[in-house]
Amino acid sequence: MDSQGNLTELLSEQPSNEFIGRSVLEAMQYNDVKRYIVPVTENLDLLPATNFLATLPRWIYTGKTYEGESLPFKGNPSLVLDQTLSLVRSQYDFIVIDTPPALSEQTTNALCASNYVVVLFESSNWCYSALPNFMDSIESAKEYGKHNTKVLGILRTLSDKRRNDSKAFNDLIEEDYPNEVFKTIITRKASIGRVALYGFTENGELRQVLQQYRNFYEELMHRVKN
Repeated sequence: MDSQGNLTELLSEQPSNEFIGRSVLEAMQYNDVKRYIVPVTENLDLLPATNFLATLPRWIYTGKTYEGESLPFKGNPSLVLDQTLSLVRSQYDFIVIDTPPALSEQTTNALCASNYVVVLFESSNWCYSALPNFMDSIESAKEYGKHNTKVLGILRTLSDKRRNDSKAFNDLIEEDYPNEVFKTIITRKASIGRVALYGFTENGELRQVLQQYRNFYEELMHRVKN
């Protein structure tokens, strides 16, 4: 649900604009998700995003799409994605929704379609000051959505071990939300930054890249099961 399409490019190994006309946007507009799903591996499918996903609000409220006139969405504008995913929920063990780094119709649709939310916290003042508003948005999704949306945890990420203020904000968020923060902290590493360049298939650095995320995954699944 991020119109930048970074995750789409990472998983598909193609430019996101290769999926124009066959992305999550069209899946929502035509309420037909199956024809837009792209297999990545035997156990992983992708519903791509393109930059035209940024036109979602215009279509919801006016019926105008990047292709021309259409019918606007009838119903709660925060439940478009949920309605679309309802067609395939039973076919997957998990559906993971990537969100843009700002509150928007894409974000609210993602929250309302979710049972659980992993809140990403970058150790900075701006992220710290924005967190209460995002937590309020999750509460709104719980009220207006259909899945009793709740915070599964807060993942501290993009943490720089060389900076004292980074550690200070990581400690501060743990003081504010002691029951929500994951123990794992994702630190900045050059090898992680290079995943976008080298990908997953022939990346000699992958083992060291994934260790932090394995730790997080174990914590995540423990909370889901409990």
